[in-house]
Amino acid sequence: MEFKINILPILLVFVLLFSCTNLEETLYTQVNSNDYGNTPAEVETIVGGAYTSLRGFRDELSNSYPTSEYVFFLNEVASDEATIPTRGTDWFDGGNYQEAQRHLYSPNNPMILSAWRYCYQGIASVNGIIFQVDNSELSDNAKAPIFAELRAVRAYYYYLLLDMFGNVPIVTDFEDTELPTNSSREDLFKFIEEELTNVIPLISDDILYGRFTQNVANTLLARLYLNSEAFVGIPRWQDCINVCERIDGYSLEPDYFANFVTENQTSTENIFVIPYDHKEGTLGNYLHSMTFHYLHRFTVSATGDYPWCANGISAQPGVYSKFDDNDKRKKAMLEGEQINLNTGSVIVMDTGAPLIYTEDISNFTDAKQNEGVRLNKYEVKSGENWERDHDWVVMRYAEVLMMQAECHLRLGNLGLAKTFVSVVSDRAGIETPNDITLEYLNDELLREFIFEGQRRTTNIRFGTYFQPWWEKGATPLTHGIFPIPQSELDKNPNLQQNLGY
Repeated sequence: MEFKINILPILLVFVLLFSCTNLEETLYTQVNSNDYGNTPAEVETIVGGAYTSLRGFRDELSNSYPTSEYVFFLNEVASDEATIPTRGTDWFDGGNYQEAQRHLYSPNNPMILSAWRYCYQGIASVNGIIFQVDNSELSDNAKAPIFAELRAVRAYYYYLLLDMFGNVPIVTDFEDTELPTNSSREDLFKFIEEELTNVIPLISDDILYGRFTQNVANTLLARLYLNSEAFVGIPRWQDCINVCERIDGYSLEPDYFANFVTENQTSTENIFVIPYDHKEGTLGNYLHSMTFHYLHRFTVSATGDYPWCANGISAQPGVYSKFDDNDKRKKAMLEGEQINLNTGSVIVMDTGAPLIYTEDISNFTDAKQNEGVRLNKYEVKSGENWERDHDWVVMRYAEVLMMQAECHLRLGNLGLAKTFVSVVSDRAGIETPNDITLEYLNDELLREFIFEGQRRTTNIRFGTYFQPWWEKGATPLTHGIFPIPQSELDKNPNLQQNLGY
């Protein structure tokens, strides 16, 4: 898609920080604020780097992409939504996916390191940009909204850390080279809340595509309050409702899948996305190639004009069955016979068996090539590149409606809860029951936000995360957050491992 924000090549190397604990270098000397960043136009290009960081990165230590390997994989496989079964010799990868599926998390799991580094690399980028803007020749009045927007982006990264790791360092000063210590989950929650409430009045109240505006920051704040009981033991249901009521200017798309087409920048529902455009060199947006069978390209193009696929991540058994046949959202998963467009016949795998995606996975540690319903939410077209061009959806207006529904239900306002749920379920073509229960709402959240990376957090909030499910026994309460990566502990003696690891 075409970018709607001015993300130009960053002319300065403003960050080489790979984790919050690698602080031995004098990093601020890498920011040459005397040569660049003195005009509003130059500052705009620098601020764009904060948004560029949201697409993640890959280096010799980690694949830190939020759309696929391994940040998305980690949260999805840890939920009851998706799985990455071992298929013969494929996808064992040292048992990392099996470990995440079974909630037997190791501090040495590269997926956990990738998630940690995704967040702290982004935070380091934002801190470096704040430093550079602060040293520019802009007036204090001109700097204020820029700082506010950058702090909102940084709060997003800290929200992810709060959710995934809980007790982590808070680093806000780019010049601080001291090895940081853990902050408690309660202190981190308070920090995020204060950051958002302080900056919201200072950032734009317009609808700006791919930018942190008041609507985006309020959606993030509502998420914080929705999960407050799970995060810090204090329910904040009414606070979540109050914040949701401030979010304005969006509406549900009549077609659910309009939010996930390649040119999804026209969506009236998407509140915040991470923009991608392969012509601009964006990387990491190749999830569909991680789910489809090796020969799936011939179901998209008769000539096979579609990128190579790795036959990996799929829906867990039982997920596909939670959708009624008339539920339009069921098409977010791909099941059944896969037809070769060149021959008109079912594709034959190298095993000699037909390629028929099945909901059942007979053996998690030795699955057949065709087992597992596949992720199919974003538009798929022939001629696509490995790096797809749809923008990655982070927040939608449907989420705002469902947050209000859940909070009203938990507060005993059943009529109001049904009103909000009905708006979403009507679009999907299904009826809303008269008596909405938390169990129903939990399933409806699965159906509406399937494969959007929210499910692990929902599992924890509803308590199902700690119960046994497919290929997983009961999970200890301490495993509601991941361990701090061992490599980070090794580098920083001030860090303490999370309880239970």
